[in-house]
Amino acid sequence: MTKSFRLSLVSVALAAGLQAAPFLAIGDGAELFLTGKLGVRSDDNVLLASRAESDLIFEFAPGVDLTFGKNAQLQGVLSLVDTFTSYSDNSKLNTNLFAGNFRSVFDDGKMRLGLDVGYVEQNQNSAFVRGLIRRDVFNTGATTEVEVSQLTRIGAGITFAHENYKRRGFTDSDSLSVPIDVFYKWTDKTDLSVGYRYRDYRVDIGSDSTDHFFNIGARGEFSPKLKGRFAIGLNTRKLDRGGDDTLLGVESGFTYEVSPKTKVDFNLSNDFSTSPQGEQLKNFVVGGAVSTAISAEWAVRAGLSLRSLGYSRRTDDFLEGDLGATYTVNANVRVGGSYQYRNYSSPLAAAEFKNNIFAITANFRY
Repeated sequence: MTKSFRLSLVSVALAAGLQAAPFLAIGDGAELFLTGKLGVRSDDNVLLASRAESDLIFEFAPGVDLTFGKNAQLQGVLSLVDTFTSYSDNSKLNTNLFAGNFRSVFDDGKMRLGLDVGYVEQNQNSAFVRGLIRRDVFNTGATTEVEVSQLTRIGAGITFAHENYKRRGFTDSDSLSVPIDVFYKWTDKTDLSVGYRYRDYRVDIGSDSTDHFFNIGARGEFSPKLKGRFAIGLNTRKLDRGGDDTLLGVESGFTYEVSPKTKVDFNLSNDFSTSPQGEQLKNFVVGGAVSTAISAEWAVRAGLSLRSLGYSRRTDDFLEGDLGATYTVNANVRVGGSYQYRNYSSPLAAAEFKNNIFAITANFRY
């Protein structure tokens, strides 16, 4: 499964227990939850190859969540998950992978501080990585937003990510990103922004790069039913081995509330990136999703996204669609079913693939 799809399943598992009683209360405001996921999926192209190979895959993911700071200015959560994956026909692909994430937020109304630290062992396919390549990803970051006056706020952050591949032909990488934004209160619910982002990307294969993104934008509630944020501006990339490039940079995400039970999410981005093989890319993504709560127990979702990957001599297109339904048994248990379709098209016939995944999962949190 793709990284985004697996993360969405984890999010469902966490959301399933928002009202659940903790397994163990630890002092004032700290609680320990036991989590778990059982899943089975049918994948008709497990390696995302032009010649597809199917398999039936089982997954068991026990874990724990430690939360603290309930109803306090300082809040946080530590999540630890160990995922066992078993392939019916390709046992050599079986894995046991660990993931740990810590998130903490301090907010007193005038200042907001955030800290994130994560380590994830991955064995997933994507538009860039085929064949279930093992890799480890470490990331950490801090953000802050401070009120300067009644009309002005300043936000800044720093994030670092290290990716380590376990097979030759793929590059380890280090990425450092520093965004700075100045927000001006335009209305009670809308801020205008002027921003700059510095990004440094280091690789073992290919060229290191430095990006500068100068942008203007806005955030907040643009109407009673539309909220979100966008930034648009000049994005430049300079390569350490010579050469530079410029594109119109875009980062945006919006939510439109059709009704109290139905919402539509929309996102658009245009940015530089570097492939795991060290190739320079222009990465354009447009996507949307509709979700609705049919009843107190049933919720459904449908999403579609298109990614255009601009290489130096060709452009590939990656289409993803998904359908899903979730049934809430109680505060501790949710079950769901999903279908995912992926289609990668390219002038290189060997790079093309199609993929269909049907999955059933049960998420627990006690």
